[in-house]
Amino acid sequence: MTSKGKPSPRSAVKPLSDEQVRLLGERHHLVDPTYYYPTGPRKPNTAEIEAQNPKATKRLLDAVSMVLRQHSKVRAWGLERVPETGPFITAATHVTMYDVFVPMDALFHMGRRPRYMAKAEMAHWPLIGKWFQLVGMQPVPRRKGKAVEIEKESIDIITSGRPLTVWPEGTLSRDPLKWPMSLKNGVGVIALESSRRLGYQVPLYPSITWGAASINHWLPYPRKNVVMCFDERLDYADLLETQDEWGVEPPKALADALAARIRDRMEVVMAEIRGEEPPAEGYWDYATMSRKPRSQEITKG
Repeated sequence: MTSKGKPSPRSAVKPLSDEQVRLLGERHHLVDPTYYYPTGPRKPNTAEIEAQNPKATKRLLDAVSMVLRQHSKVRAWGLERVPETGPFITAATHVTMYDVFVPMDALFHMGRRPRYMAKAEMAHWPLIGKWFQLVGMQPVPRRKGKAVEIEKESIDIITSGRPLTVWPEGTLSRDPLKWPMSLKNGVGVIALESSRRLGYQVPLYPSITWGAASINHWLPYPRKNVVMCFDERLDYADLLETQDEWGVEPPKALADALAARIRDRMEVVMAEIRGEEPPAEGYWDYATMSRKPRSQEITKG
């Protein structure tokens, strides 16, 4: 299945300025996530690390970290929220392919080894495709009719006790100004059904990355600023109240509601990172390739 349209060019947005990063640093404790334990001493999840090809993971992590440092100045806040044990879901923005590597690099350096859902084509990339599979990539075949299989595999990962990272937009954002677009409701299905099976609300964290959209990877100098936020745990307990009445899977309306709630939060945090207001006309809807009004939750602020 071919994705609709193409992402807008780098010229569509401004680079993240040093001044804006300075302002963010006044409100948040910014750290460099390309090094181990950037928030301070921490107990790594040794069992998880040993179970996921530690040598291959270290080599890939070292390589990714080196590239991130050479191409950008990466800073992050909120990483102290990453749980040391137990399953959790990270729902990450997907403005550029860079946005795949920043949260992966950060979470690995925090001593966790999430599995992550990524497009199947990445498994065939030269040199590093095999590495991706060794360190926890779950290839996602982006073809019609595969959604149920992807959701099932994701739920199995979480209920086995492992963390999971997803990019719920499903592809690079098609918003012309590169704001988070509509999300696939699979992230809602995964979170709700995993919570029902485990008997508690699985921790769910939005992860928002901005700045990489301005990077020219052929001419990466001067290095651009990239900032990531590992946001507060998103509460969706209200959507679990009727779980005893669900059928085989969570109702579509509840999955849609959770996906919308994640997208709304992504937009709020991205606005803070960018120091800009999102388009007043609404968010970009991938299905119609047009803007739609935001939900009442975000409209009311």
